[in-house]
Amino acid sequence: MESTIKKLNEALKDPEYRQGWIANIAMAHIDCERWYREENGKLGKRLNRMDKHTIANNAAEHFLNLLSK
Repeated sequence: MESTIKKLNEALKDPEYRQGWIANIAMAHIDCERWYREENGKLGKRLNRMDKHTIANNAAEHFLNLLSK
């Protein structure tokens, strides 16, 4: 596992590769926020701290699921 993390950290030094990771993480969050708002009737409404926490966790899970495909 440590070797894998070291390889990933080394690869992330490449600006284009890093940008790809940033874009995918960001889009996972954007997608999950939209889905959450739609599912919970919060379109056009402010999100509270618990909403944001739920969205962040959903986005992390969504990103990891995309990564493992």
